[in-house]
Amino acid sequence: MTEPMNEREARKQYVRSRQTVVFTFIGAVMAAAMVISLLFYTGAIGSVEHKAIAVQPNFGVTAPCAPKSQDGNEAKYANNADVTMRVLNGTKFSGFAKAVGDALENRNFRISTIDTFTRQNVTRTTIYFGKAAIPQAYTVASNFTDARMVMDDRGDKLIDVVVGATFNDLRTQKSVPAAGAKITNFSTCKPVDQMGTLPKAIAHDPVN
Repeated sequence: MTEPMNEREARKQYVRSRQTVVFTFIGAVMAAAMVISLLFYTGAIGSVEHKAIAVQPNFGVTAPCAPKSQDGNEAKYANNADVTMRVLNGTKFSGFAKAVGDALENRNFRISTIDTFTRQNVTRTTIYFGKAAIPQAYTVASNFTDARMVMDDRGDKLIDVVVGATFNDLRTQKSVPAAGAKITNFSTCKPVDQMGTLPKAIAHDPVN
């Protein structure tokens, strides 16, 4: 009678051992899932993506290189007073575009309109411009810390600044290149004639 009892006991121990392994594995998976969820909830994972966006110039977009003048001189940053722009709110935060527009106007940029963009889920501030206003677009972009430059098919010199959720503040005026200084192109820029098909411009009244 002793042997059958030992065999049954051994089977019970085996089953308990297997259950312990399974429950331990399930517990580890649930703990890992909880940690990942907490990282998303606290923004730890999202902030990594946000930092990547902030530190990579013109992340995900190809900008045109600032063309040289007819006499072969390097392109220069424009005078702020010679740049006309609209500031559009691409976020759900009321008054965001007004605050940015006022700050840019204090730097002598000409603000023609402050309005709401067609979408309110824009992540990164985007500067839209045409090939007639490339130096002006670089001038505007030099005032932002992480704005993207997107050239569209507009033929005039109006620049649209669509404020995104990552906007924090403008660069200090001391850190912005002076008017007449040589433009620093993005390392990934392309000549204007190699930009390919351009996106449709946002509807606007032409500005020369």
